[in-house]
Amino acid sequence: MEKLVADSEEKVWSFGAGTDGQLGTGTLQDQLLPQPLLDFPHPVAHIACGGAHAVALTGDGRVWTWGRGACGQLGHGEPANCLQPKLVQLLEPFAVSSVSAGWSHSGFVTDRGQLFMCGDGSFGQLGNGNPQSCSSPVEVPFFISKHVEQVACGMRHSLVLVRESLKGSVYGFGLGRHGQIGMSISGSGKPESSNVPRIIPGFQKHRILHICANGDQSAALSADGQLYTWGRGFGGRSLAVHSPRILTSSMRFSYVALGWKHALLLADGELYMLGGNRHGMLSRSQEATVEGQPSISPVQYTSEVASTLERVPCNFGEKAVSIAAGAEHSALVTEEGKVFTWGWGEHGQLGLGNTDDQISPQIVNIGYRRPICDAQIRVYCGSGFTFVVKP
Repeated sequence: MEKLVADSEEKVWSFGAGTDGQLGTGTLQDQLLPQPLLDFPHPVAHIACGGAHAVALTGDGRVWTWGRGACGQLGHGEPANCLQPKLVQLLEPFAVSSVSAGWSHSGFVTDRGQLFMCGDGSFGQLGNGNPQSCSSPVEVPFFISKHVEQVACGMRHSLVLVRESLKGSVYGFGLGRHGQIGMSISGSGKPESSNVPRIIPGFQKHRILHICANGDQSAALSADGQLYTWGRGFGGRSLAVHSPRILTSSMRFSYVALGWKHALLLADGELYMLGGNRHGMLSRSQEATVEGQPSISPVQYTSEVASTLERVPCNFGEKAVSIAAGAEHSALVTEEGKVFTWGWGEHGQLGLGNTDDQISPQIVNIGYRRPICDAQIRVYCGSGFTFVVKP
């Protein structure tokens, strides 16, 4: 097959909802087709997409943000929107290695293991011990004596992976109403909010390598491919689970991406989904159960929390190598660098030139005349928008 190339030198494209400047194009319009960002900083190592803002980490450890900033989530020192990528000046003294974007807050991890947070703190999701919001990145005092490896921001909660001994530890803080911070912290046994980080029990069996948060969902992936989930849940009638549960499966997963009501899982080039029936036509299902002692009665736990793990029908003859999930849309990249999207499409976040929902993966044409085909392409999804990056 002939390898196609881009019609220009642009390496970052965006599409979908743009009403807060989250596409980084300098406009406030939704975009139904991929739009190139002409002046985007390079090289881009990672883009984290939140409710209506984005955080880009470049290869030199610098951070750029744009989009909705009303709660200070952009870290520019003032609660204001920004229509194009802007350098976060207050992080310039540091080399940042990991970033995350929640609904209205952001997290930044330095290569020395420091954690900085900014944005909405009204539910304690900044971990600073109070419900105050911050327009500038502030180091979280709790982790000053620890080495943070990763931060993951959900809608109103945060997770942190800390290097401790050989296995590492996971901490949660912020809103816990649906179990998303991984613990019950009240005398009644009901999950509440916490404005300080608290260690999440239940990871004794496996070494955790990756954490993930979106909406009211949380997940962790172990070194041996085991998936833990907690929070709102993925069943048809979701019920909060406030301690991590292992998804029992014979497969070993290499990556997980969370939406608000669904999860994408990658195993040996095959893509699987938990939940998401509203925006996904799935097939070849296999049963998946959740292991561990439930915090509620066994009957309720079995009927409400157990989910079905189903294979996403990808009829394009290539393995999937990268996945991403927005609120209610999904994306993947194949081994040859082709980008596919499906799910909710109301704002054009599928990049197909329309606002239709799609029940199965559809190829996205990047560029004006023909698609790029390059195995290094990566895709990132926000609440209702998408970014594609070619390094």
